[in-house]
Amino acid sequence: MQTIAGLSLLEWQQKHRLLNNLIQLDEVFWINPDYGTELDDTIVQYNQVNSAKNRLDRFANYIVEAFPETRPMQGIIESPLVEIPSMQKNMEKSYDVQLPGKLLLKCDSHLPISGSIKARGGIYEVLKRAEDIAMKHGGLKQTDDYGILASDTYKKLFSTYSIAVGSTGNLGLSIGIISAKLGFRVTVHMSGDAKQWKKDKLTNLGVVVKEYNDDYSRAVEEGRLEASLDPNCHFIDDEDSIDLFLGYATAAERLQNQLRERSVVVDKDHPLFVYLPCGVGGGPGGITYGLKLAFGEHVHCFFAEPTHSPCMTIGLLTGLHDEASVQEFGIDNKTEADGLAVGRPSRLVSRLMTSMLSGSYTIEDKRLFELLRKMAETEGYYLEPSALAGANGPVQLMSHPTGRKYLEDQKLLDKMNQSTHIIWATGGSMVPKDMMEQYLSQS
Repeated sequence: MQTIAGLSLLEWQQKHRLLNNLIQLDEVFWINPDYGTELDDTIVQYNQVNSAKNRLDRFANYIVEAFPETRPMQGIIESPLVEIPSMQKNMEKSYDVQLPGKLLLKCDSHLPISGSIKARGGIYEVLKRAEDIAMKHGGLKQTDDYGILASDTYKKLFSTYSIAVGSTGNLGLSIGIISAKLGFRVTVHMSGDAKQWKKDKLTNLGVVVKEYNDDYSRAVEEGRLEASLDPNCHFIDDEDSIDLFLGYATAAERLQNQLRERSVVVDKDHPLFVYLPCGVGGGPGGITYGLKLAFGEHVHCFFAEPTHSPCMTIGLLTGLHDEASVQEFGIDNKTEADGLAVGRPSRLVSRLMTSMLSGSYTIEDKRLFELLRKMAETEGYYLEPSALAGANGPVQLMSHPTGRKYLEDQKLLDKMNQSTHIIWATGGSMVPKDMMEQYLSQS
């Protein structure tokens, strides 16, 4: 009999009843029983997040030189935070639920350079690698104007090194774009569910794209193995990279400033709820970590996963983290939300989220397309399917019995009129028009 970490599938189902629903591909809402216990600060610390922020500031002049479209933002890669009242009203009517408080959209779908949340962690790790090489072999000092890194001299230096990554799409896109611009040789190992337009865009930039007729884990495994054979190749490991994690975590302080500019208060009487689409977990995990540093117990973060790829939920629910895949539980990991098509969570993030994450929920593909159309029609924001996973969070929180119980246990029910809810839109602005039309037609 096949076992998972020493137990049969039936024994796991008896131990965790919610697994039955997950295996049946039901939409579920799960509250983390370990939320709020002692936080683990031994792996990642505040000073590392601050160092990452300072590094991105140092690179601002280079970003302006390399990507002139960032000039209005002075080379800082950041996205708008917007209110979406029409979407809020539409969801209330469509799902017959009251959504008190203010609903906002964090438009990482419109981040400069690569148009997705991966522009945070992916670009940050490549920039860190470039800085390390330039300081060691190119005479760069922290006090220099980093705009000089756009010169042919530094491009020639970087061309003797390579970058590799395994990806379902958006991470590969962000890393390919920034690495090629710097002058690195780049290889992106793509899973079979990655969209063709993303592969084509990378190929047109001179990036080597290696495709696998398998899922994300295989692409990462093959990429990691190939990179290990080249001492000048840096493999960006989405399953276990602290640098990726730190790049994402820097988003929190910037969000804090954006909320302050909107006069949005976050405290014990004004709770903040954030809904983050989750694949392997690096992006949402890093952002959650940063938000906890910024707002502490007053922010409540929920991960959203497709019903066919609930890897983080299963990892946290069972306590197995990355030691089991959704496939071992009989779930196929096939979803139109390509960025979320991950069978096994990040070992780093899964463990860090044990006490930080309020909970998670799953969402069917058909609902992703339904919400995609609603967002386009009500607010004019065109997002890719995976980016809509967070949009169902407020509905689930307010209508699901488990969500209501969480609010009751946290003593938040009487504070919801003063609450703020942020849907984190993770990608979409670079989707080709014909592909977007296909998405809209599927709702």
